[in-house]
Amino acid sequence: MRFIFDKDSWQEIFGSIKKSKLRTAITIIGVLWGIFLFITLLGAARGMENGFDREFKNLATNSIFMWAQRTERPNKGFQRGRRLQLKVQDAEAIKKQVPEIEFVVPRNVQGVFGGPPAQVKRKTDSKTYKLFGDYPSLDNVNKVKLLDGRFLNSKDINDFRKVCVIGEKIVDELFEKDEKPVGDFLEINGSFFQIVGTYKDNGTSFEGDDSIYIPFSTYQKINNTGDFIGWMVIAANKKADIEVVEEEVKSILKRRHNVHPDDKRAFGSFNFGEMFAKITGFVTGIKFLTWFVGISTLIAGVIAIGSILLITVKERTKEIGIRRAIGATPSKIRGQIVLESVFLTSLAGILGIIFAGFILMAINALLVDPNGGGFPFVNPTVNTAIALGAVGALVTFGTLIGLIPAQRAVMIRPIEALREE
Repeated sequence: MRFIFDKDSWQEIFGSIKKSKLRTAITIIGVLWGIFLFITLLGAARGMENGFDREFKNLATNSIFMWAQRTERPNKGFQRGRRLQLKVQDAEAIKKQVPEIEFVVPRNVQGVFGGPPAQVKRKTDSKTYKLFGDYPSLDNVNKVKLLDGRFLNSKDINDFRKVCVIGEKIVDELFEKDEKPVGDFLEINGSFFQIVGTYKDNGTSFEGDDSIYIPFSTYQKINNTGDFIGWMVIAANKKADIEVVEEEVKSILKRRHNVHPDDKRAFGSFNFGEMFAKITGFVTGIKFLTWFVGISTLIAGVIAIGSILLITVKERTKEIGIRRAIGATPSKIRGQIVLESVFLTSLAGILGIIFAGFILMAINALLVDPNGGGFPFVNPTVNTAIALGAVGALVTFGTLIGLIPAQRAVMIRPIEALREE
């Protein structure tokens, strides 16, 4: 190991590099490109993963949206084309009968699916907005990003309170900048509601920032909907197979509403968990491809260094023979060749990581929207352990590949080397 700190060894290495500058530069670029590609792709994959996590952090990812439609088959005396409608009792039955389910949130809405929006008045202003009747448990499956105040609570439901939570757009349209909405009142469909909270659209919600939340029980009362609901959001635990849960839920609903077991149209659904699994699978595939391409490129670059060193050894045959003749040991010759290989791979690796870091910073600055919109891409970084591991792998590969030309060098017999012209 003493030769690592030997000044003469480093002078010989740099002298060898100076003699073949172009060849050495091309070799370094090959390895540099490999580590650069590896780090950049891995960082980009991490950025996409972080972006999707940001986009869906407010949603229960293993969830289903379920609603009633028309039947496509007759059953038990009921005609085909019967219009179905979900009830609160359906949600309660599903929660009891499917143990994998954590939350079932019944919902009602006015102003969506073709219906007229709610009439909202404040002072002399009058506008129309979407009106949602919800339970506090909605916040568990679709997090409401509050700006001020609070969300609905169980006491609002039990006491049929006339309270509401309004979106940021409604605040901008009905209130002056110096006015505080929380505590004020709005007239909604002829009834006065006190504002208890304001919210900001989280980017993935169905409601947007031009909607109003009121207690589910209050919505039932003022709209005379009884136990009927528009649709429900069903959230299962993370370990549950969401496709199996979906089938179980539909089977329960078919039995409760006398629907034929093979009827595929009676209940509509959107399996968000299935879609999210495809997204995460896509990101995992990109990661695998990144590792495969990056490692393959690294190995190719290191092999190129070995090839260059073999050529260098061939060109320096006479020099090596002279050194052997004046007393240079095989271990010193071998160590110098290996050290040159390790130096070139390490230098290329460090430069590649530095350049990749600058590129990832530039990509992050161009793609990331501070307001949370745009392309799902956030903080494209690479774990420090992975970066150091990549450099360590380069050094290891450089050592191993350097042994080949090193062994070739020590096999040169001095008398034969001196005959080389």
